Formats: sequence, C-alpha cells, structure tokens
Amino acid sequence: MSGGAHVKRVRALHRRQEREAQGVFLVQGRKLIAELLASGHELAELFAAEAVAREMNLPGARVVPAKDLERMGTFEQGNEVVAVVRKPRPVRAATHGREAFLLAVDGVSDPGNMGTLLRIADWFGAAQLWCSPESVEVWNPKCVQASMGSIFRVPVVYGDLGAALAEVAQHGAHVYKAEASGANVFKEKLARPAVLVLGSESHGLSKTVREGPGRSIAIPAFGGAESLNVAAAAAALCMEFARQGGGRGQGA
Repeated sequence: MSGGAHVKRVRALHRRQEREAQGVFLVQGRKLIAELLASGHELAELFAAEAVAREMNLPGARVVPAKDLERMGTFEQGNEVVAVVRKPRPVRAATHGREAFLLAVDGVSDPGNMGTLLRIADWFGAAQLWCSPESVEVWNPKCVQASMGSIFRVPVVYGDLGAALAEVAQHGAHVYKAEASGANVFKEKLARPAVLVLGSESHGLSKTVREGPGRSIAIPAFGGAESLNVAAAAAALCMEFARQGGGRGQGA
C-alpha cells in the first residue's frame, strides 16, 4: 500500500461516520498504546515512528515517516504512534449483582467530559457506563484520549436510557438522578445495586429520565458557583457512593 493510501484511510477515521462504518477507532500516544496492548482489545493496524517502534518494542508496527504520522494522528503535534483498533462487541445493560454500581449519562455532548467520566467510572469501580443515544460517541479521538486508558476497562452501553432504568428499577436496582433540586446526597442513605444518572452540561436530564423511576440527589453548594461541571459532579457523587458502600479502595 502506498504512503498516500494508508494516510488517507487512517485520516478518514477522524470522522464518526467512517469509524461506525468500519467498526474501528483510533488510539494514539505512547501511554494509551501501552494500555491498549495490555488490554486484550483487537488491534487492526499499528503505525509508528522508527524510534518509537524500537523503544516500545513494537515488532508488529509499520514504520512510517513523521510527516505521514502527523497527518494520520489527531494531535496538534507529536503524532508518533497511531493504532487502528476494532471496537469491542456490544454488551447488554445489566447491574451485575447486589453490590453493583453503574454510571449513566444522559445527553453528555463534550468528548473531553465523556472521557473524564470514563476515568471516574473506572476509578470508582463502576461495572458499566450507560449512555443515551444523544450522548457523544465514546470512540471520538478526544474522548479516547481523555479516558487515559479507562475506555479499555469500562464496558460502554448505548441505548434507550429511560427504558433501561425502568427495567432495572423493576428488578430491584436503585436509580439516583443528579439534579440541582434533589435531596442533599450527604444526608441520604445510598443503597445498592445502584445506577447514578447525570445529565448534559446544558440541559440536565431528559424528560423521559426525569419522569422515570428513581430518587433525585444533589451536591449542596457551599459557595457562590452557579453549577458544577458534569465530570466534577460525577466525581463528588461517586465518592459518596464509595464512602457509603464501604468498599476497600486504593489511594491515588
């Protein structure tokens, strides 16, 4: 394959339409490539600068010129290793046991926030991340990068969030919805299995989720800020779930 052909083909994966059509996504940078290779995800192709292939011991990598890598990668600069990875098989939304904790997002549109939410789900041991169809695609290169490898460990499920929440609630799971008008989370007894739902940065929870089963909870404000970023709110709420859950965590 000529240099121009592989550059054009990989650059096409910068677009969601092409990623969905081919069932693949991009992973870039030394740290995430190392995480990828340790994860068991299926690697389709790997392109690297000669020095990187040697230093990282990447015998299967195709060595390409720096100018090609700069065009293939999405970083503003420093594109030195790029992988094309097959998306994992879809998994079914499930709470996975009596002590399960899951995170759900309803219409989160910013890929950086979504990637950070994946890291938070991973840190606090969420069994899955549920996403409404309106949420940003987790395979977006910015989201993959922001996840810092957590995308390889946390199963992601897209689907009708209102229906999924109603189903698990019928089977005994506790649904908690983050809303500014909700009860003070620090005064609530949080039960498991639990699904914590967070809404979009601009519009909050959708009507279907707001009117569905579950209890609304909120982080009380102690200062004058109007609101919290969705990822910051998720971290604070997950910390309270972890504290009440009595799990044995490991410090940063």
